Amino acid sequence: MSHLLTRVQTALISVSDKSRLLDQAKALSARGVRLISTGGTFRTLKEAGLDVTEVSAITGFPEMMDGRVKTLHPNVHGGLLADRDIEHHMVSLNDHNIPAIDLLVVNLYPFAETVAAGGDYAACVENIDIGGPAMIRAAAKNHKHVAVCVDADDVDAVLTDMDAHDGCTTYTTRQKLAHKSYARTAQYDAQISGWFAQQLGDTAPAFYAQGGSLKQSLRYGENPHQSAAFYTDGKARLGVATARQVQGKELSYNNINDTDAAFELVAEFGAHKDGAKPTVAIIKHANPCGVAQSETFIEAYQSALACDPVSAFGGIVALNGRLDLETAKAIAKVFTEVVIAPEADEDALAVFAKKKNVRVLISGGLPNPQDASMTMRNVAGGFLLQDRDNGHVSTEDLKIVTKRKPSESEMADMLFAWRVAKHVKSNAIVYVKDGSTAGVGAGQMSRIDSARIAARKAGDAQSAAGWDEPRTKGCVCASDAFFPFADGLLQAAEAGATAIIQPGGSIRDDEVIAAADEAGLAMVFTGMRHFRH
Repeated sequence: MSHLLTRVQTALISVSDKSRLLDQAKALSARGVRLISTGGTFRTLKEAGLDVTEVSAITGFPEMMDGRVKTLHPNVHGGLLADRDIEHHMVSLNDHNIPAIDLLVVNLYPFAETVAAGGDYAACVENIDIGGPAMIRAAAKNHKHVAVCVDADDVDAVLTDMDAHDGCTTYTTRQKLAHKSYARTAQYDAQISGWFAQQLGDTAPAFYAQGGSLKQSLRYGENPHQSAAFYTDGKARLGVATARQVQGKELSYNNINDTDAAFELVAEFGAHKDGAKPTVAIIKHANPCGVAQSETFIEAYQSALACDPVSAFGGIVALNGRLDLETAKAIAKVFTEVVIAPEADEDALAVFAKKKNVRVLISGGLPNPQDASMTMRNVAGGFLLQDRDNGHVSTEDLKIVTKRKPSESEMADMLFAWRVAKHVKSNAIVYVKDGSTAGVGAGQMSRIDSARIAARKAGDAQSAAGWDEPRTKGCVCASDAFFPFADGLLQAAEAGATAIIQPGGSIRDDEVIAAADEAGLAMVFTGMRHFRH
């Protein structure tokens, strides 16, 4: 077939990212390729002494309207769309003096970057590219003859192809580039539509688009028989997707999922550099097995570890501040898959350098727990979309419903426990004492079972540490949803809880409140539920 190899004789280049423009343009020119260009790209190439034709010389029209109209012309799109195997297409090119374009190099206006930098509405709209996506789609449709590059790596692939095939590109290369190009324009449009939805406060748009950029191909998914990949969404939210991996093996699917859970949890408590107390979370299978606050990170880590040292083996450790030497040494004593922190001291990193398999991530900051972005979950035939659970409560939001009021220390522990419970799979019960989890019950079909499991975990921790009694004695208890019956509350009391924080709202609230009064418990209602399925 005549189109299997296409000689690259003419290239149209129009790029906003000019970091590799000159080297690649020179490489094309050296291979005898005619260069056509636009606006700032043309000026850059001309000033570098390259032989380049301005696109206005092709169209017969000057760039106008501040560059909004320059390539939207038949003399450009005809050159991109003409099927070289159809005679009357080639006659049209000849009759109208339209040059056939064999290579298109375009990267789009930096819309996502403008949004991330805090650009105002007008600046964001001005950075919506029109001509670029139109040309990309045209060239990609005609990939039988035209190669289209949407980033600098694509140009490298084309140059390699040309060198291997006497100045030609192969159909396979052009097909792959076309596939990538349509995905790129789809991602670009998804970013724009998502931004508009956010500006309008539209949580259920008639059409919803989601796009991403490949960050990492993964060895497999949750299980070895599942393929998987890791994508970033181009948003400015800090977290595992934007963190820098300092060392260790490649992150796995489960590593990424669990690290995200750990970092989102510690973010609930604020950044240490902004005055929040040092906080450490240890996660296993996306559930916390220990969370603690203290005056130092080493103390917080040790207290979190003591909650469930067995489950912490092979877990994820997240900090809300700078990882220091002493804490790094303590973490290194336990087999740990991933450590993530906003910052780290060099001597702390040196500790993990001796453990090559430990993945260490530095994020530069914490994810914003009040972020208003959406979360997605696939179901058969569609997906569910919802606001991120950014709900939180303060002391002023709590309603005391029992005869006994909670003490100041109980109130502090209840608010701590409530923040942790938000990140525990439902049904969730969390026991907390002195700013540290004492027991966590997660993911049970019955709330009373979660209460029992959390108490049992506390007993196991007592045995492991050699304490006289479990830390649940004198603790507080958080329940992510209301107690439908008094039995779950009484199980918490039996474990040693003296105060309860729960949403309230059950038809049996009066019965539950009466049971709390009879047991001498203090109880507060939040009026907010935190299901996490």
